[in-house]
Amino acid sequence: MKQGLSLRVSQHLALTPQLQQSIRLLQLSTLELSQEVDQMLDENPFLELADDAAPREEFGLDQIDTPVSQDNQEFESATDSIAVNTDTASASSLKESETTPEAGTEASLEESWDGDGSVESSPDDSEWGGDAPARKNNLDDSDAEASDLTGAHESLQDHLHRQALSLRLSELDRAALHFLIESLNDDGYLEDSVALLASGLAGGNLEQAEELEAHFAVALKLLQHMEPAGVGARTLAECLSLQLLDCKNSIEARAALAICRQPMELLAKRDVKRLSNLCKFPEEAIKGAIALIARLDPKPGRRFANVERNLIVPDVIVVKSGRGFKVTLNSDVMPRLRVHDIYASALRQHNGRGGGPALQQRLQEARWFIKNIQQRFDTILRVSSAIVERQKNFFTHGELAMRPLVLREIADELGLHESTISRVTTAKYMGTPFGTFELKYFFGSGLGTESGGNASSTAVRALIKQIVASESPKKPLSDNQISDMLKEQGIECARRTVAKYREALRIAPTNLRKAL
Repeated sequence: MKQGLSLRVSQHLALTPQLQQSIRLLQLSTLELSQEVDQMLDENPFLELADDAAPREEFGLDQIDTPVSQDNQEFESATDSIAVNTDTASASSLKESETTPEAGTEASLEESWDGDGSVESSPDDSEWGGDAPARKNNLDDSDAEASDLTGAHESLQDHLHRQALSLRLSELDRAALHFLIESLNDDGYLEDSVALLASGLAGGNLEQAEELEAHFAVALKLLQHMEPAGVGARTLAECLSLQLLDCKNSIEARAALAICRQPMELLAKRDVKRLSNLCKFPEEAIKGAIALIARLDPKPGRRFANVERNLIVPDVIVVKSGRGFKVTLNSDVMPRLRVHDIYASALRQHNGRGGGPALQQRLQEARWFIKNIQQRFDTILRVSSAIVERQKNFFTHGELAMRPLVLREIADELGLHESTISRVTTAKYMGTPFGTFELKYFFGSGLGTESGGNASSTAVRALIKQIVASESPKKPLSDNQISDMLKEQGIECARRTVAKYREALRIAPTNLRKAL
Protein backbone atom coordinates (compact mmCIF):
# COMPACT_ATOMS: atom_id res chain seq x y z
CA MET A 1 0.00 0.00 0.00
CA LYS A 2 1.38 3.38 -1.01
CA GLN A 3 1.21 6.08 1.64
CA GLY A 4 0.57 9.71 0.83
CA LEU A 5 -0.89 12.99 2.01
CA SER A 6 -4.05 14.57 0.67
CA LEU A 7 -6.31 17.53 1.47
CA ARG A 8 -10.04 17.17 1.77
CA VAL A 9 -12.53 20.02 2.26
CA SER A 10 -15.69 19.21 4.20
CA GLN A 11 -18.38 21.05 6.12
CA HIS A 12 -19.73 20.08 9.48
CA LEU A 13 -21.95 21.72 12.05
CA ALA A 14 -20.61 22.26 15.56
CA LEU A 15 -23.06 22.77 18.40
CA THR A 16 -21.66 24.87 21.21
CA PRO A 17 -22.73 24.13 24.80
CA GLN A 18 -24.80 27.32 24.78
CA LEU A 19 -26.63 26.26 21.62
CA GLN A 20 -27.22 22.77 22.99
CA GLN A 21 -28.73 24.30 26.11
CA SER A 22 -30.96 26.54 23.98
CA ILE A 23 -32.27 23.55 22.02
CA ARG A 24 -32.86 21.55 25.19
CA LEU A 25 -34.75 24.36 26.93
CA LEU A 26 -36.92 24.89 23.88
CA GLN A 27 -38.32 21.36 23.94
CA LEU A 28 -39.00 21.28 27.69
CA SER A 29 -42.55 21.54 28.97
CA THR A 30 -43.54 24.15 31.55
CA LEU A 31 -43.13 21.70 34.44
CA GLU A 32 -39.77 20.47 33.16
CA LEU A 33 -38.59 24.03 32.69
CA SER A 34 -39.51 24.86 36.28
CA GLN A 35 -37.48 21.88 37.47
CA GLU A 36 -34.56 22.95 35.29
CA VAL A 37 -34.67 26.47 36.72
CA ASP A 38 -34.74 25.16 40.28
CA GLN A 39 -31.76 22.93 39.57
CA MET A 40 -29.81 25.79 38.02
CA LEU A 41 -30.62 28.01 41.00
CA ASP A 42 -29.17 25.36 43.31
CA GLU A 43 -26.02 24.82 41.25
CA ASN A 44 -25.12 28.34 40.13
CA PRO A 45 -24.53 30.93 42.90
CA PHE A 46 -24.67 33.82 40.39
CA LEU A 47 -28.30 33.09 39.47
CA GLU A 48 -31.19 34.17 41.66
CA LEU A 49 -34.92 34.77 41.59
CA ALA A 50 -35.81 38.44 41.43
CA ASP A 51 -38.05 40.00 44.04
CA ASP A 52 -40.71 42.69 43.56
CA ALA A 53 -38.21 45.51 44.08
CA ALA A 54 -35.88 44.31 41.35
CA PRO A 55 -35.62 46.56 38.27
CA ARG A 56 -37.05 45.43 34.94
CA GLU A 57 -34.59 44.15 32.41
CA GLU A 58 -33.61 46.25 29.44
CA PHE A 59 -35.27 43.86 26.98
CA GLY A 60 -38.39 43.36 29.11
CA LEU A 61 -41.65 41.78 28.11
CA ASP A 62 -42.99 44.87 26.38
CA GLN A 63 -41.30 43.61 23.24
CA ILE A 64 -42.71 40.13 23.62
CA ASP A 65 -46.45 40.85 23.94
CA THR A 66 -47.09 41.62 20.28
CA PRO A 67 -50.43 41.46 18.43
CA VAL A 68 -50.77 38.96 15.62
CA SER A 69 -51.81 41.60 13.11
CA GLN A 70 -48.44 43.35 13.20
CA ASP A 71 -45.70 42.49 10.77
CA ASN A 72 -43.66 39.42 11.55
CA GLN A 73 -40.48 41.49 11.57
CA GLU A 74 -41.40 42.69 15.05
CA PHE A 75 -40.59 39.21 16.26
CA GLU A 76 -36.88 39.50 15.45
CA SER A 77 -34.91 37.04 17.58
CA ALA A 78 -32.11 34.56 17.45
CA THR A 79 -34.31 31.47 17.30
CA ASP A 80 -32.81 30.52 13.94
CA SER A 81 -29.89 29.20 15.95
CA ILE A 82 -32.09 26.35 17.12
CA ALA A 83 -32.85 25.09 13.61
CA VAL A 84 -30.21 22.46 13.01
CA ASN A 85 -29.53 21.97 9.33
CA THR A 86 -26.57 20.56 7.48
CA ASP A 87 -26.42 23.00 4.59
CA THR A 88 -24.12 26.01 4.44
CA ALA A 89 -26.86 28.58 4.97
CA SER A 90 -28.01 26.97 8.20
CA ALA A 91 -24.46 26.68 9.45
CA SER A 92 -23.84 30.37 8.83
CA SER A 93 -27.09 31.35 10.53
CA LEU A 94 -26.13 29.29 13.57
CA LYS A 95 -22.78 31.02 13.72
CA GLU A 96 -24.38 34.46 13.50
CA SER A 97 -26.85 33.62 16.25
CA GLU A 98 -23.93 32.99 18.61
CA THR A 99 -22.15 36.23 17.80
CA THR A 100 -24.99 38.68 17.09
CA PRO A 101 -26.55 40.49 20.07
CA GLU A 102 -30.17 39.76 20.84
CA ALA A 103 -32.76 42.29 19.72
CA GLY A 104 -33.35 44.75 22.55
CA THR A 105 -30.07 44.16 24.39
CA GLU A 106 -27.38 46.84 24.56
CA ALA A 107 -24.43 44.50 24.33
CA SER A 108 -23.81 40.88 23.55
CA LEU A 109 -22.53 38.41 26.05
CA GLU A 110 -19.22 38.19 24.27
CA GLU A 111 -18.66 41.93 24.78
CA SER A 112 -18.92 41.42 28.52
CA TRP A 113 -15.96 39.07 28.38
CA ASP A 114 -12.66 40.88 27.86
CA GLY A 115 -9.61 39.24 26.43
CA ASP A 116 -7.75 39.45 29.72
CA GLY A 117 -10.48 37.52 31.51
CA SER A 118 -12.00 40.50 33.33
CA VAL A 119 -15.78 40.66 33.82
CA GLU A 120 -17.66 43.83 33.02
CA SER A 121 -21.17 44.81 33.95
CA SER A 122 -23.80 43.59 31.48
CA PRO A 123 -27.47 44.41 30.94
CA ASP A 124 -28.04 40.65 31.17
CA ASP A 125 -27.36 40.92 34.91
CA SER A 126 -30.76 42.52 35.43
CA GLU A 127 -34.07 40.80 35.90
CA TRP A 128 -35.85 38.84 33.16
CA GLY A 129 -39.56 38.03 33.31
CA GLY A 130 -40.50 41.10 35.31
CA ASP A 131 -44.20 40.77 34.65
CA ALA A 132 -44.38 37.44 36.42
CA PRO A 133 -45.75 37.71 39.97
CA ALA A 134 -43.34 37.01 42.79
CA ARG A 135 -43.62 33.71 44.59
CA LYS A 136 -45.42 34.18 47.87
CA ASN A 137 -44.66 32.43 51.10
CA ASN A 138 -48.26 32.74 52.24
CA LEU A 139 -50.87 30.77 50.35
CA ASP A 140 -53.99 32.53 49.19
CA ASP A 141 -57.47 31.21 49.95
CA SER A 142 -57.68 28.89 46.95
CA ASP A 143 -54.23 27.44 47.57
CA ALA A 144 -55.00 26.93 51.25
CA GLU A 145 -58.23 25.18 50.40
CA ALA A 146 -56.47 22.88 47.95
CA SER A 147 -53.76 22.03 50.46
CA ASP A 148 -56.36 21.32 53.14
CA LEU A 149 -58.13 18.92 50.80
CA THR A 150 -54.87 17.18 50.03
CA GLY A 151 -54.01 16.83 53.70
CA ALA A 152 -57.50 15.53 54.52
CA HIS A 153 -57.32 12.70 51.98
CA GLU A 154 -58.44 9.34 53.36
CA SER A 155 -57.15 6.20 51.68
CA LEU A 156 -59.23 3.09 51.13
CA GLN A 157 -57.29 1.22 53.81
CA ASP A 158 -57.86 4.01 56.36
CA HIS A 159 -61.57 4.04 55.52
CA LEU A 160 -61.86 0.29 56.05
CA HIS A 161 -59.75 0.26 59.22
CA ARG A 162 -62.04 2.90 60.70
CA GLN A 163 -65.06 0.67 60.03
CA ALA A 164 -63.26 -2.34 61.51
CA LEU A 165 -62.93 -0.53 64.85
CA SER A 166 -66.66 -1.00 65.50
CA LEU A 167 -66.48 -4.80 65.05
CA ARG A 168 -66.10 -7.10 68.04
CA LEU A 169 -63.51 -9.62 66.86
CA SER A 170 -60.97 -11.89 68.41
CA GLU A 171 -57.35 -10.94 68.18
CA LEU A 172 -56.66 -13.43 65.36
CA ASP A 173 -59.73 -12.44 63.33
CA ARG A 174 -58.87 -8.74 63.71
CA ALA A 175 -55.33 -9.43 62.55
CA ALA A 176 -56.66 -11.42 59.58
CA LEU A 177 -59.03 -8.60 58.64
CA HIS A 178 -56.20 -6.10 58.93
CA PHE A 179 -54.03 -8.24 56.67
CA LEU A 180 -56.75 -8.54 54.01
CA ILE A 181 -57.39 -4.81 54.06
CA GLU A 182 -53.72 -4.10 53.49
CA SER A 183 -53.64 -6.66 50.64
CA LEU A 184 -56.26 -4.78 48.54
CA ASN A 185 -55.13 -3.06 45.39
CA ASP A 186 -56.05 0.49 44.38
CA ASP A 187 -59.31 -0.69 42.78
CA GLY A 188 -60.45 -2.43 45.98
CA TYR A 189 -59.87 -5.97 44.69
CA LEU A 190 -58.17 -8.85 46.49
CA GLU A 191 -55.77 -10.09 43.82
CA ASP A 192 -54.49 -13.17 45.68
CA SER A 193 -56.70 -16.02 46.87
CA VAL A 194 -57.25 -16.69 50.58
CA ALA A 195 -55.44 -20.02 50.31
CA LEU A 196 -52.41 -18.39 48.71
CA LEU A 197 -52.24 -15.68 51.37
CA ALA A 198 -52.52 -18.28 54.15
CA SER A 199 -49.84 -20.55 52.72
CA GLY A 200 -47.52 -17.60 52.26
CA LEU A 201 -47.81 -16.64 55.92
CA ALA A 202 -47.62 -20.23 57.20
CA GLY A 203 -44.29 -20.82 55.50
CA GLY A 204 -45.05 -24.45 54.56
CA ASN A 205 -46.78 -25.45 57.82
CA LEU A 206 -50.01 -27.12 56.63
CA GLU A 207 -51.83 -27.03 59.99
CA GLN A 208 -51.07 -23.36 60.48
CA ALA A 209 -52.07 -22.65 56.86
CA GLU A 210 -55.48 -24.28 57.38
CA GLU A 211 -56.04 -22.31 60.57
CA LEU A 212 -55.07 -19.05 58.86
CA GLU A 213 -57.31 -19.85 55.90
CA ALA A 214 -60.29 -20.28 58.25
CA HIS A 215 -59.63 -16.89 59.85
CA PHE A 216 -59.16 -15.29 56.43
CA ALA A 217 -62.51 -16.74 55.26
CA VAL A 218 -64.29 -15.11 58.21
CA ALA A 219 -62.45 -11.83 57.69
CA LEU A 220 -63.24 -11.83 53.97
CA LYS A 221 -66.99 -12.08 54.61
CA LEU A 222 -66.76 -9.15 57.00
CA LEU A 223 -64.67 -7.17 54.51
CA GLN A 224 -67.12 -7.72 51.66
CA HIS A 225 -69.96 -6.26 53.76
CA MET A 226 -68.10 -3.01 54.39
CA GLU A 227 -68.40 0.24 52.49
CA PRO A 228 -67.85 0.90 49.64
CA ALA A 229 -69.97 -1.94 48.31
CA GLY A 230 -68.00 -4.40 46.22
CA VAL A 231 -64.73 -4.03 48.09
CA GLY A 232 -62.79 -7.24 48.71
CA ALA A 233 -64.00 -8.94 45.52
CA ARG A 234 -61.71 -11.27 43.60
CA THR A 235 -63.32 -10.79 40.17
CA LEU A 236 -65.43 -8.21 38.37
CA ALA A 237 -68.48 -10.48 38.48
CA GLU A 238 -68.13 -10.88 42.26
CA CYS A 239 -67.72 -7.11 42.67
CA LEU A 240 -70.95 -6.44 40.74
CA SER A 241 -72.79 -9.19 42.62
CA LEU A 242 -71.82 -7.72 46.00
CA GLN A 243 -73.26 -4.37 44.96
CA LEU A 244 -76.53 -6.00 43.85
CA LEU A 245 -77.22 -7.72 47.19
CA ASP A 246 -79.10 -4.73 48.63
CA CYS A 247 -81.60 -4.58 45.74
CA LYS A 248 -82.08 -8.26 44.91
CA ASN A 249 -85.86 -8.13 45.46
CA SER A 250 -86.59 -6.53 42.08
CA ILE A 251 -86.72 -8.58 38.90
CA GLU A 252 -84.00 -6.43 37.33
CA ALA A 253 -81.67 -7.11 40.28
CA ARG A 254 -82.30 -10.85 40.10
CA ALA A 255 -81.66 -10.77 36.37
CA ALA A 256 -78.50 -8.76 36.96
CA LEU A 257 -77.25 -11.37 39.46
CA ALA A 258 -77.93 -14.07 36.89
CA ILE A 259 -76.02 -12.07 34.26
CA CYS A 260 -73.02 -11.78 36.59
CA ARG A 261 -72.87 -15.58 36.71
CA GLN A 262 -72.48 -15.68 32.93
CA PRO A 263 -69.32 -14.84 30.94
CA MET A 264 -68.61 -11.12 31.08
CA GLU A 265 -68.09 -11.04 27.31
CA LEU A 266 -71.84 -11.39 26.80
CA LEU A 267 -72.46 -8.39 29.03
CA ALA A 268 -69.80 -6.35 27.21
CA LYS A 269 -71.41 -7.17 23.85
CA ARG A 270 -74.91 -6.50 25.27
CA ASP A 271 -76.11 -9.75 23.76
CA VAL A 272 -79.67 -9.47 25.11
CA LYS A 273 -81.09 -12.51 23.32
CA ARG A 274 -78.38 -14.91 24.43
CA LEU A 275 -78.40 -13.59 28.00
CA SER A 276 -82.18 -14.00 28.07
CA ASN A 277 -81.89 -17.63 27.03
CA LEU A 278 -79.11 -18.41 29.51
CA CYS A 279 -80.57 -16.53 32.49
CA LYS A 280 -84.24 -17.55 31.84
CA PHE A 281 -85.49 -13.95 32.07
CA PRO A 282 -87.50 -11.99 29.48
CA GLU A 283 -85.60 -9.58 27.25
CA GLU A 284 -87.18 -6.54 28.91
CA ALA A 285 -85.85 -7.68 32.30
CA ILE A 286 -82.41 -8.30 30.78
CA LYS A 287 -82.36 -4.77 29.33
CA GLY A 288 -83.32 -3.33 32.71
CA ALA A 289 -80.64 -5.47 34.38
CA ILE A 290 -77.99 -4.21 31.96
CA ALA A 291 -79.06 -0.63 32.72
CA LEU A 292 -78.82 -1.41 36.46
CA ILE A 293 -75.32 -2.91 36.08
CA ALA A 294 -74.22 0.15 34.12
CA ARG A 295 -74.91 2.27 37.23
CA LEU A 296 -72.65 0.14 39.43
CA ASP A 297 -69.02 0.94 40.21
CA PRO A 298 -66.67 -1.71 38.76
CA LYS A 299 -63.73 -0.27 40.72
CA PRO A 300 -65.03 0.75 44.16
CA GLY A 301 -61.60 1.65 45.51
CA ARG A 302 -60.79 4.23 42.87
CA ARG A 303 -62.71 6.99 44.64
CA PHE A 304 -60.19 6.81 47.49
CA ALA A 305 -57.13 6.88 45.25
CA ASN A 306 -54.96 9.91 45.86
CA VAL A 307 -54.53 10.79 42.21
CA GLU A 308 -52.33 13.79 41.55
CA ARG A 309 -54.24 16.15 39.30
CA ASN A 310 -51.96 18.27 37.18
CA LEU A 311 -53.73 21.32 35.86
CA ILE A 312 -52.56 22.46 32.45
CA VAL A 313 -51.28 26.02 32.59
CA PRO A 314 -51.14 27.60 29.12
CA ASP A 315 -47.85 29.05 27.92
CA VAL A 316 -49.58 31.65 25.74
CA ILE A 317 -53.01 33.27 25.99
CA VAL A 318 -55.13 34.41 23.06
CA VAL A 319 -57.67 37.18 23.64
CA LYS A 320 -59.89 39.06 21.22
CA SER A 321 -58.60 42.53 20.47
CA GLY A 322 -60.82 44.61 18.21
CA ARG A 323 -61.28 42.78 14.94
CA GLY A 324 -58.33 40.48 15.50
CA PHE A 325 -56.71 38.48 18.25
CA LYS A 326 -53.78 39.27 20.50
CA VAL A 327 -51.28 36.65 21.64
CA THR A 328 -49.44 37.22 24.91
CA LEU A 329 -47.16 35.08 27.02
CA ASN A 330 -48.54 33.81 30.30
CA SER A 331 -46.50 35.58 32.95
CA ASP A 332 -47.33 32.88 35.52
CA VAL A 333 -45.10 30.33 33.78
CA MET A 334 -42.14 32.64 33.16
CA PRO A 335 -39.35 32.49 35.77
CA ARG A 336 -38.09 35.84 37.07
CA LEU A 337 -34.32 35.43 36.92
CA ARG A 338 -31.34 37.73 37.21
CA VAL A 339 -27.63 37.61 37.94
CA HIS A 340 -26.77 38.14 41.59
CA ASP A 341 -25.43 41.73 41.73
CA ILE A 342 -23.42 41.31 44.94
CA TYR A 343 -21.58 38.21 43.73
CA ALA A 344 -20.93 39.72 40.30
CA SER A 345 -19.52 42.93 41.87
CA ALA A 346 -17.36 40.97 44.25
CA LEU A 347 -15.96 38.95 41.35
CA ARG A 348 -15.04 42.14 39.48
CA GLN A 349 -13.28 43.57 42.53
CA HIS A 350 -11.27 40.40 43.16
CA ASN A 351 -10.52 39.64 39.55
CA GLY A 352 -7.44 37.52 38.96
CA ARG A 353 -7.31 36.09 42.47
CA GLY A 354 -7.89 32.50 43.56
CA GLY A 355 -10.74 30.75 41.79
CA GLY A 356 -11.31 33.66 39.39
CA PRO A 357 -11.57 31.76 36.06
CA ALA A 358 -13.93 29.14 37.48
CA LEU A 359 -16.22 31.78 39.00
CA GLN A 360 -16.15 33.79 35.77
CA GLN A 361 -17.28 30.68 33.92
CA ARG A 362 -20.19 30.25 36.32
CA LEU A 363 -21.17 33.89 35.80
CA GLN A 364 -21.09 33.41 32.05
CA GLU A 365 -23.26 30.29 32.39
CA ALA A 366 -25.84 32.26 34.39
CA ARG A 367 -25.99 34.93 31.69
CA TRP A 368 -26.34 32.35 28.94
CA PHE A 369 -29.12 30.60 30.86
CA ILE A 370 -31.09 33.84 31.21
CA LYS A 371 -30.61 34.59 27.53
CA ASN A 372 -31.73 31.10 26.46
CA ILE A 373 -34.82 31.31 28.67
CA GLN A 374 -35.76 34.61 27.04
CA GLN A 375 -35.11 33.18 23.60
CA ARG A 376 -37.29 30.15 24.38
CA PHE A 377 -40.33 32.23 25.25
CA ASP A 378 -39.72 34.58 22.33
CA THR A 379 -39.73 31.60 19.94
CA ILE A 380 -42.91 30.20 21.50
CA LEU A 381 -44.62 33.56 21.03
CA ARG A 382 -43.54 33.85 17.40
CA VAL A 383 -44.79 30.38 16.54
CA SER A 384 -48.04 30.91 18.47
CA SER A 385 -48.67 34.20 16.71
CA ALA A 386 -48.13 32.59 13.32
CA ILE A 387 -50.55 29.79 14.25
CA VAL A 388 -53.24 32.23 15.34
CA GLU A 389 -52.77 34.21 12.14
CA ARG A 390 -53.30 31.06 10.07
CA GLN A 391 -56.20 29.75 12.17
CA LYS A 392 -58.22 32.94 12.63
CA ASN A 393 -61.42 31.18 11.61
CA PHE A 394 -61.01 28.68 14.45
CA PHE A 395 -60.90 31.46 17.06
CA THR A 396 -64.02 33.00 15.50
CA HIS A 397 -66.21 30.02 14.58
CA GLY A 398 -64.71 27.02 16.41
CA GLU A 399 -63.12 23.75 15.33
CA LEU A 400 -65.45 23.31 12.35
CA ALA A 401 -63.60 26.22 10.72
CA MET A 402 -60.12 24.75 11.26
CA ARG A 403 -57.97 24.84 8.13
CA PRO A 404 -55.23 22.38 7.16
CA LEU A 405 -51.82 23.33 8.53
CA VAL A 406 -48.45 21.59 8.52
CA LEU A 407 -45.17 22.39 10.25
CA ARG A 408 -43.51 23.37 6.98
CA GLU A 409 -45.84 26.36 6.50
CA ILE A 410 -44.96 27.90 9.86
CA ALA A 411 -41.27 27.06 9.42
CA ASP A 412 -41.12 28.79 6.02
CA GLU A 413 -42.98 31.83 7.31
CA LEU A 414 -40.69 32.35 10.33
CA GLY A 415 -37.47 31.23 8.66
CA LEU A 416 -36.99 28.37 11.11
CA HIS A 417 -36.45 24.66 10.67
CA GLU A 418 -39.28 22.14 10.97
CA SER A 419 -37.52 20.50 13.90
CA THR A 420 -37.65 23.81 15.75
CA ILE A 421 -41.40 24.13 15.15
CA SER A 422 -41.85 20.55 16.32
CA ARG A 423 -39.98 21.30 19.57
CA VAL A 424 -41.99 24.46 20.16
CA THR A 425 -45.37 22.82 19.63
CA THR A 426 -44.71 19.78 21.84
CA ALA A 427 -46.04 20.02 25.42
CA LYS A 428 -46.78 23.75 24.97
CA TYR A 429 -50.34 24.93 25.46
CA MET A 430 -52.45 27.86 24.29
CA GLY A 431 -55.36 29.31 26.21
CA THR A 432 -58.16 30.26 23.82
CA PRO A 433 -61.82 31.37 24.14
CA PHE A 434 -62.75 27.74 23.36
CA GLY A 435 -60.45 26.17 25.98
CA THR A 436 -56.80 25.19 26.37
CA PHE A 437 -55.18 23.27 23.52
CA GLU A 438 -51.72 21.94 22.80
CA LEU A 439 -50.04 23.82 19.98
CA LYS A 440 -49.91 20.60 17.96
CA TYR A 441 -53.71 20.57 17.96
CA PHE A 442 -53.76 23.35 15.38
CA PHE A 443 -51.83 21.25 12.87
CA GLY A 444 -53.61 18.68 10.77
CA SER A 445 -53.60 17.06 7.38
CA GLY A 446 -56.08 18.00 4.67
CA LEU A 447 -58.81 16.04 2.91
CA GLY A 448 -59.73 16.81 -0.68
CA THR A 449 -62.96 18.60 -1.54
CA GLU A 450 -65.02 18.82 -4.72
CA SER A 451 -63.97 22.43 -5.21
CA GLY A 452 -60.32 21.38 -5.36
CA GLY A 453 -59.43 22.74 -1.91
CA ASN A 454 -58.60 20.98 1.33
CA ALA A 455 -60.54 20.45 4.54
CA SER A 456 -58.72 20.04 7.84
CA SER A 457 -58.88 16.61 9.44
CA THR A 458 -59.70 18.35 12.73
CA ALA A 459 -62.71 20.03 11.14
CA VAL A 460 -63.82 16.72 9.62
CA ARG A 461 -63.63 15.01 13.03
CA ALA A 462 -65.70 17.81 14.53
CA LEU A 463 -68.24 17.43 11.72
CA ILE A 464 -68.46 13.66 12.31
CA LYS A 465 -69.01 14.29 16.01
CA GLN A 466 -71.78 16.75 15.17
CA ILE A 467 -73.45 14.31 12.75
CA VAL A 468 -73.43 11.49 15.34
CA ALA A 469 -74.81 13.80 18.05
CA SER A 470 -77.80 14.70 15.86
CA GLU A 471 -78.62 11.16 14.68
CA SER A 472 -81.67 9.21 15.79
CA PRO A 473 -80.84 6.97 18.80
CA LYS A 474 -83.14 4.24 17.47
CA LYS A 475 -81.49 4.26 14.05
CA PRO A 476 -77.84 5.36 14.32
CA LEU A 477 -75.84 6.10 11.19
CA SER A 478 -73.29 3.65 9.84
CA ASP A 479 -69.80 4.66 8.73
CA ASN A 480 -70.89 4.36 5.10
CA GLN A 481 -73.82 6.70 5.68
CA ILE A 482 -71.58 9.24 7.43
CA SER A 483 -69.13 9.02 4.52
CA ASP A 484 -71.97 9.70 2.06
CA MET A 485 -73.16 12.68 4.11
CA LEU A 486 -69.64 14.13 4.07
CA LYS A 487 -69.48 13.66 0.29
CA GLU A 488 -72.77 15.56 -0.01
CA GLN A 489 -71.02 18.46 1.70
CA GLY A 490 -68.12 18.23 -0.73
CA ILE A 491 -65.62 16.40 1.50
CA GLU A 492 -64.01 13.27 0.08
CA CYS A 493 -63.76 10.96 3.10
CA ALA A 494 -63.68 7.18 2.72
CA ARG A 495 -65.48 4.80 5.07
CA ARG A 496 -62.21 3.59 6.61
CA THR A 497 -61.23 7.19 7.31
CA VAL A 498 -64.59 7.80 8.98
CA ALA A 499 -64.08 4.70 11.13
CA LYS A 500 -60.59 5.87 12.12
CA TYR A 501 -61.82 9.35 13.08
CA ARG A 502 -64.81 7.85 14.94
CA GLU A 503 -62.54 5.63 17.02
CA ALA A 504 -60.25 8.59 17.74
CA LEU A 505 -63.30 10.48 19.03
CA ARG A 506 -64.21 7.46 21.23
CA ILE A 507 -67.57 7.07 19.50
CA ALA A 508 -69.02 3.57 19.69
CA PRO A 509 -69.88 1.66 16.49
CA THR A 510 -73.42 1.57 15.13
CA ASN A 511 -74.64 -1.55 16.95
CA LEU A 512 -73.44 -0.35 20.37
CA ARG A 513 -74.84 3.15 19.86
CA LYS A 514 -78.21 1.60 19.10
CA ALA A 515 -78.07 -0.54 22.24
CA LEU A 516 -77.07 2.44 24.35
